[in-house]
Amino acid sequence: MTWSQNYNPLDSLVVSSLVAAMPVMVLLGLLAFWHVRAQFAALAGLVTAMCIAVFVYHMPAQLAGMAAVNGAAFGFFPIGWIVLNAMFVYNLSVETGQFAVLQKQIAGVSGDRRIQALLIAFSFGAFIEGAAGFGAPVAISGALMIGLGFKPLEAAKLALIGNTAPVAFGSLGTPLTTLADITGLDLHLLSAMVGRQLPLFSLIVPFWLVVAQAGWRGMLGVWPACLVTGLSFGVMQFVMSNYHGPWLVDIVSAVVAMSGLVLFMKIWKPRDARESAGEGQTVSLSCSARKAWLPWVFLTAFVFAWGMPGVKSALNDLFNQEIEVPLLHKAVEKVPPVALNAELEKAVFKINALSATGTAAMLAGVLAGFCLGLGPMRIIKLYVETVWKLRVPLLTISLMLALGYVTRYSGTDTTMGLMMADTGVFFPFFSPIIGWLGVALTGSDTASNVLFGNLQQVTANQLGLSPLHMAASNSSGGVMGKMIDAQSIVVAAVATGGHAESPDAGTVLRSVFWHSIALALLMGMLVAAQAYWFPWIVVK
Repeated sequence: MTWSQNYNPLDSLVVSSLVAAMPVMVLLGLLAFWHVRAQFAALAGLVTAMCIAVFVYHMPAQLAGMAAVNGAAFGFFPIGWIVLNAMFVYNLSVETGQFAVLQKQIAGVSGDRRIQALLIAFSFGAFIEGAAGFGAPVAISGALMIGLGFKPLEAAKLALIGNTAPVAFGSLGTPLTTLADITGLDLHLLSAMVGRQLPLFSLIVPFWLVVAQAGWRGMLGVWPACLVTGLSFGVMQFVMSNYHGPWLVDIVSAVVAMSGLVLFMKIWKPRDARESAGEGQTVSLSCSARKAWLPWVFLTAFVFAWGMPGVKSALNDLFNQEIEVPLLHKAVEKVPPVALNAELEKAVFKINALSATGTAAMLAGVLAGFCLGLGPMRIIKLYVETVWKLRVPLLTISLMLALGYVTRYSGTDTTMGLMMADTGVFFPFFSPIIGWLGVALTGSDTASNVLFGNLQQVTANQLGLSPLHMAASNSSGGVMGKMIDAQSIVVAAVATGGHAESPDAGTVLRSVFWHSIALALLMGMLVAAQAYWFPWIVVK
């Protein structure tokens, strides 16, 4: 049995678009206004999407159900598998006490709070974003800065602003991995395109961060350090995203940025140094201190090896499988204007080298555990604890992807895309704003890509723009919404709580709101300029 998509079931594109938007409105409304937990909001959005698919778009119920199952399965594997094992490495580092040693090494570079902000809120936060993501960078950076004497509101604000440019490549590239699967676009090309948008902001954000902390005059006192940090991060972000892939972009870029700043501080000091008592002592990289980096060195080495063309090809030769999804495979027919001619959409569950990325992270964690003196039973127990802690986030990811797959196969995202095409020449500016809105309200660049990735692609096709460019812009614009999403705000407030001057979530939100708006508008201008004035920069 096959079913043909109908993009205007109510004979009015405006009305059909309003109905098609209801699942997203339900999800975002529950998150933004009623503060419903993400997993329940995602479930409500999924139920709404399935009802609209069946009763408005007349999609057979079994096809809608299998689309949801297919999305949920992809949410667990490989997406959830990657996230789980990245967090396992982090928890292992904390469990063995090596993470505390690593923090001391980072904090010992300089006693100047501006330099510490560059090193911790931007560089080290990006490192944690690349390895784990999902709120961990804000919590860790905020708590670390509080420990160094930063005021709670200052720590929360800086942690949130610093956690912007790395987000699209966070958690071993999960947002782009998901976007590629949702849209069917090439993962490496998406990575390269995002890598031609975010490096400019990676250069800007360190300056922006210090201005937000110490004002323009304070920033001018350390502008060379801001330049070294932003330039080293941005260059490596471009190189890794364009020539390796999305998995290790943040990790490698952060290591290079931290190393560059540490080396620079050995030969340069700000004239208006603002030393804090008791801070800035040199921390020797003794043998025991070097052990603190073992989990992250192993993670980087394993994942880097997994991403090399030769290794990836060998793994695909051994394990590459495509399992046809029962009932759904080639049962949904795309029709014009989405397809030039009517064509049946594939529905397959893939097991390939991408899936092995999570396995690489797991092996890195196990090896690091043995090297740090943990026995097999303790490692197994820690892994089980990690699974238990992540049970709700993993469920939420799967529900979000189930929602995204139902909208994709039912054609509701196409309806919204056709309506969005009416923005005409202004769409490249609004493309990243859509991603910003998605992250601001869902708390996840991954979730935003699921919800709006296909919409961006469909609209681009309607307007004669590059689908790859617009889909990538959704993820790039989304990173600017990360600092104001409910999850990040709450995490920042909690991580810096317990002190006399600790801010509530509303105060934290107000401190970063206009920073988020301004950066999102700048991203819109950049994407529009790339589309119309510098088309040669767009990946083909």
